[in-house]
Amino acid sequence: MAEINTSPITPMVIQDISILFQNDDFLAVHKPPGLHVHQPEMARRRVPRQMTLLWTLRRQIEKYLYPVHRLDVATEGVLIMAFDGKIAGQLQAEFQGGRVEKVYHAIVRGWTLDEGRIDMPLERDSNGTLADAVTNYRTIARVELAHAVGKRYPTARYSLVEARPETGRWHQIRRHFARSHHPIIGDREHGDSHHSRFFRETLGLPGLWLRAADLSFTFKETHHQFEAPLTDRWISAGDKLGFATKHVLEANGGE
Repeated sequence: MAEINTSPITPMVIQDISILFQNDDFLAVHKPPGLHVHQPEMARRRVPRQMTLLWTLRRQIEKYLYPVHRLDVATEGVLIMAFDGKIAGQLQAEFQGGRVEKVYHAIVRGWTLDEGRIDMPLERDSNGTLADAVTNYRTIARVELAHAVGKRYPTARYSLVEARPETGRWHQIRRHFARSHHPIIGDREHGDSHHSRFFRETLGLPGLWLRAADLSFTFKETHHQFEAPLTDRWISAGDKLGFATKHVLEANGGE
């Protein structure tokens, strides 16, 4: 039977990066929003190295690191990095083989169904060909605000959802919810600019409202599960929208 290993309740903090777990093979960190995992491959110009998580962590722990997977620059949450290229390859195979369970939280426009399955092929970012893509979700909370965002409706409706992607396509969760008419708030590429502006300018809630909340997998016969800490910005969002984020997530199996 596999040994169970869970992340500590209070993460160790090195500068601005929270280390959730570390052993001889890899570490799990909480990536804050606004940091690239590494230098963007297709960018027209290089970003300052201090704006990359890889450079920042290498300086903090004074060890070389290899990225295992990615999170978008605007997305926060659990991220895994390895200390050895071979280990990184083995962990990447777990991700690519669908053996890593990923849980995300997002705030989206409109009221979503209690639960749903988005089975919608998406274009690959490399060549534009279609690839199978599946995202399961359930609604954790809904809110209706007495604000007219745009001219169509007198109120604004939002949902807090838990998403569990079965596949790992580029911007999968963001594109799936956008194409299902429930774009994630703050998504500049696939979202609704009117509602994103309302969050940013009226509610004082800027940024992308998507977090990699939980990551679990088995490696070397040990089961690992890591939960992202609930940051102040998410607690503030719950307060301003009218649901207590921490209590709602705890009641629904979150932190």
